[in-house]
Amino acid sequence: MTRRMLRVKQVCAQGGFSRSTLYNKIKAGDFPAPIEIGPNAVGWPAHEIDAWVASRPRRTYGSEGI
Repeated sequence: MTRRMLRVKQVCAQGGFSRSTLYNKIKAGDFPAPIEIGPNAVGWPAHEIDAWVASRPRRTYGSEGI
């Protein structure tokens, strides 16, 4: 089983936030930390990011009065 690794741009796009917000969330313990995949490279296992996105509360806007 091959595990896909996501790089920072992919993680930011999937999470919907900027690079600085990503690292602030990691520092606060609100997001999975990256794994070193090379001397100058980090990545996140795709399954961890998928699980984080799935754990976010779902909100729909404009449907309060329905």
